[in-house]
Amino acid sequence: MNEEELKAEEKEKVHGTDEGIAEGHAPDMGTPDTPPVPPAGESELDKARREATEWRDKYFRLYAEFDNFRKRTAKERLELMGSASADLIRELLPVLDDFDRAAKANESAIEVGPVREGFNLIHQKLYKRLEQKGLKPADAAGKAFDTDYHEAITQVPAGDDMKGKVVEEVEKGYLLNDKIIRFSKVVIGQ
Repeated sequence: MNEEELKAEEKEKVHGTDEGIAEGHAPDMGTPDTPPVPPAGESELDKARREATEWRDKYFRLYAEFDNFRKRTAKERLELMGSASADLIRELLPVLDDFDRAAKANESAIEVGPVREGFNLIHQKLYKRLEQKGLKPADAAGKAFDTDYHEAITQVPAGDDMKGKVVEEVEKGYLLNDKIIRFSKVVIGQ
């Protein structure tokens, strides 16, 4: 055999013939989960290109998966925050109804005593609902000044026993599940 016949025979062994492909005997190209079987006569450059293409494809698929995961979790987080707010508002609606009834009753009220009693009852109801959700007041009066819980508005001269302590609480601070959500605004002794 001459050199041309050897090359043609080699090509036929590696790639198959057109007739073989037409008959359904195509070379193994692999499945989507497994890489294709490289042809026997593949050069190092072709092999490197094929591997680079495979890695690039895997990278793009992984990046797309991660991007979808990130978007999905962000959407779920927003939905969770929205539903948590809806639960709290549902809890507070009866208190709002009480305020509406009290405001309507105040329009024609002559005596102050029942009005005051009604507002105290509504205040207690609101406070209990918020307490059930984990809200607690951060009592400050008479305690040592602590920047983790208090915000100083001003200082006033005080006796030795009140130096560095809270003399007056101007605005009450609150804790939600033992985490400060609003600092107490206080006046401290100097």
